[in-house]
Amino acid sequence: MTQPQREWLDVDYYRALGVSTTASEKEITKAYRKLAKENHPDSHPGREERFKEISSAYAVLSDAEKRKSYDEVRRLGPGAFGGFAGGGGFGGPNGGNVGDLGDLLGGLFGNRGGQRKRASAPGPRRGDDLESTLNLSFEDAVNGVTTTVTLMGSGPCSTCNATGAAPGTSPIVCSACGGRGVVDANQGFFSFSQPCNMCGGNGMRVERPCPTCNGSGGEQKAREVKVRIPAGVENGQRIRLKQRGGMGANGGPPGDLYVVVRVKEHQLFGRRGKNLTMTVPVRFTEAALGATISVPTLEGPVSLKVPAGTKTGRTMRVKGRGAAAAGGAGDLLVTLEIAVPPELSVAQRAAIEALRDAEAGEPWNPRAGLGV
Repeated sequence: MTQPQREWLDVDYYRALGVSTTASEKEITKAYRKLAKENHPDSHPGREERFKEISSAYAVLSDAEKRKSYDEVRRLGPGAFGGFAGGGGFGGPNGGNVGDLGDLLGGLFGNRGGQRKRASAPGPRRGDDLESTLNLSFEDAVNGVTTTVTLMGSGPCSTCNATGAAPGTSPIVCSACGGRGVVDANQGFFSFSQPCNMCGGNGMRVERPCPTCNGSGGEQKAREVKVRIPAGVENGQRIRLKQRGGMGANGGPPGDLYVVVRVKEHQLFGRRGKNLTMTVPVRFTEAALGATISVPTLEGPVSLKVPAGTKTGRTMRVKGRGAAAAGGAGDLLVTLEIAVPPELSVAQRAAIEALRDAEAGEPWNPRAGLGV
């Protein structure tokens, strides 16, 4: 056959396998095994063309006679087409036998019995992964909550129960492929199988499509999915729900649902990991003399002892009053800030002026370190 020979002028099979022109049969087989595993479409979708290139190269270079003819064609160039028997290809008038290629693929990818692996009907396909955003209150994020999210996506058709057939009917076995989903096709030198056009490779055919889904078996509809939010979830965190995403095809499993959490800000509390934070104002007298004050938490107010001589900006820890989390709850971090009253009563002004006068004779100067 002429066509394979003409392709040989343009395609460097040695380069395709990454071997030299003097490579041994063992080296060629080893290179093919490695590249076939790295590029097989079953394991690496999207590499079909590269896999075909590798397979074509091995089909020629692994056969001593074909390799000899290939080398001769490459050596002679276009003039080689006058030097070989035309019309019958290599290996006789019935074309070459590429069964050895199938045998090797069978050993690599589980095709037992020594038979050449044919193209198969489209198998089960996993559904699409979906993503949804969930807005949570600060308290629900800290304590955890079970809620629901509403999704718009593909689900089983409620009319035909995903069969694709009109009510009262069922899909029938495709007469063109006998239910295999593939048909054989001969192209001279090559013999291969391809998906059946009549049934789209499914092996079954719908004579009367469902009026709701038009034979697809699925429909776009809203559905609610229950979501358990763990305690201590943080803003922007993604939670994965297995098989709660889009509907699969040909009996394949559903995809996954990813819920992105958005946590609303709290008017009092901030968040630092599993610890909660807040700023609490204290009087000058409380900071100077010491005091026991009441501070809020998510579970209710607690007492906090402020030591005498506390500086503004000091952070104190209230154990176990943070966000719940694995390994134990966090803490509440309270930052104290000395507050100055915007207006003073007569008594307050008199007391503060008395303190000022008392400090005038003291050696302590809070700005001594500034050099002033």
